[in-house]
Amino acid sequence: MESQGRKKIREGTVVSNKMQKTVTVSVERTIPHPRYKKIITRGKKYYAHHEKGDLQIGQKVRIQETRPLSKLKRWIVVDVLS
Repeated sequence: MESQGRKKIREGTVVSNKMQKTVTVSVERTIPHPRYKKIITRGKKYYAHHEKGDLQIGQKVRIQETRPLSKLKRWIVVDVLS
């Protein structure tokens, strides 16, 4: 059984705000290539809950893992960074 650890936190950019109380956040991370060791960028999109619904595309936000809120939503917006 998994231990009760800390909730994951990610920082990313809002790429879609077309839904009510939900934004799509693109999170990019850099990793070294397994063989060639060149730094490459990998991205992933997360659906995050935002109660106010006033975020604009391009804003930087901090999201935190939470319980499942819908079929795809498992993150909430905790901070608006810019």
